[in-house]
Parts: sequence; structure tokens; C-alpha cells
Amino acid sequence: MISYHSLRRAALTCAIGALALGAAACSGGPDPAPPGRAGRPAVSPTAAASPTGPPRLAPGPSGLTPVFKSATNLRNARERTVALTFDADMTADQGPRAAAGEHFDNPRLVSTLRKLKVPATVFMTGRWAEEYPAQAKDIGGDPLFEVANHSYSHYAFTGDCYGLPTVPAARMRADVERAFAAFRKAGVRHVVPYFRFPGGCYDQRALRSLTPAGVTAVQWDVVSGDAFATDADAVTRQVLDGVRPGSVVVMHCTRSAAPTTERVVRDVVPALRAKGYRFVRVSELIGAAARTA
Repeated sequence: MISYHSLRRAALTCAIGALALGAAACSGGPDPAPPGRAGRPAVSPTAAASPTGPPRLAPGPSGLTPVFKSATNLRNARERTVALTFDADMTADQGPRAAAGEHFDNPRLVSTLRKLKVPATVFMTGRWAEEYPAQAKDIGGDPLFEVANHSYSHYAFTGDCYGLPTVPAARMRADVERAFAAFRKAGVRHVVPYFRFPGGCYDQRALRSLTPAGVTAVQWDVVSGDAFATDADAVTRQVLDGVRPGSVVVMHCTRSAAPTTERVVRDVVPALRAKGYRFVRVSELIGAAARTA
């Protein structure tokens, strides 16, 4: 039997892909490849993009890019930590929509995170940083946040990912590095060598293609359901029902496609703090995974 949470997970991943296309309906996509084993932080060619030296995972089997989903299975997962992550989605060809007034940013959400003193990881596309360079620099300059890579174009890294255009394998590394370059051009300071696949779709070929980039791929274990949602209470319940110690929650920093997110954060943060949870950036969870591997 397919569970409600499985359906919600599929629906949100579909919605993430739809952000790029404005699609209203999607079909199922590929199952993700199994993650590599966590290990000691690896030296990476992307270190120049992240001079602070955040923790990384060693390559997985056969040297593939390691994949981190959550820290819920760690021995010290009894500590109630949770990482809120926000995808700042924008594709390479959405400039005209932005020029016409569509908002791919969400300054109010960022302001709320600051007011509530919530650390967070923002997975940003290079195209978003180009469209909103001042906001990208502002987010990346705040020690409360860290900026991670969500590709340059928000095109898929597999051949079947909810209708998204596909990045050829030969250009996958270049797409990721182009995003890092966009961050540098915008003056984003706190960049970490983590990467989130558009649509959450990846396979062995994608992991192999990104190995030279030295990134750790970051997925999630809690689907918020905020993409295209209009019922903030339902999204809040989805998050609160799903969070476990060490969880990674996926949400969005895109006003037009995720209008309820700021309200959800205002509800979720005090509720989780009342349960004893402490908010952390993804780098802290990955550091814990590296130390206990």
C-alpha cells in the first residue's frame, strides 16, 4: 500500500520540477540511486567557492558523489536538531516572467527567519542569484544562513524528471560550477559545497558526473508540501508530523510558487521549539554524520 506521506513526497518532487515549467500536472519519476556511505570530509575542487571549509562527506562507492538525506539514523540522533532548507528556484529561461512581475524571491520569508533567529540552508540556483544579486549577497553575508548549490539552470540531471529539460551528462559539472560562479559574481560569501538535484532526481550517471566537482548531494526526509500550496495549516501539519531528530525539511523561497511558506515558518518554528528542537544548518548535520561514520 502506498502511504499518504509517499504520495505527498511524490507530489512535492513533482511540484519542484513544475516550478521550472509552470506545469500543473506531473507523472512519476525515477527512484533515486542509493546514497553513498558517509565518511571523513574530502578535499574538493570547490573549496575555493567555500573558503570556510564546511564539513563534507567522502565519496561513496566507486568514488561517486556522496548523498546525504538526514541525520535521523545517527547514534546521537536523540539530540533534537532539525535543518530547514529552502530552494530558491529559477530556471535559465524565466527572465521574461520575472520582468513581467512574477516574484521568484521571498524577502518576507528571509526577514521572518531572521526575526525568529532560525539558521537555515538556502539551495540557490545560479539564475536566481543573477536575477536577485543584492538579495543573494545579503543572504550569503548573514552568518545565520548558508548558501548551497541548486544548479545554474534548474534543469534535470536525469532523463525523466517530471518534464524538466535535461542537462546532458557532459555538461552537468559545468552547470554546477556555473552556479558557483554566479554566487561569486553576486558577492555571496557563505557558500557551502552542497548540491541539491533539481526535482530531487538523480542516478548513477549524475553522481559520477559530479564527482570531480567535490560536492555532497543533499536530499531530504521531510516533504513540506509548500510548493503551490494554498493551505498553510496543511503544510504546517505535514512538517510537524514528519520531523524527527536529525531531519532535513525541504521548503521553497519563491513567493509566486510557494505563497504559504512564510506563514508556515511562523507556525512551525515555535511548535518545534516547544518540543525541544534546535534549528541548525545542513552543515551541522553533515558534520555530525562525518564524525560518527
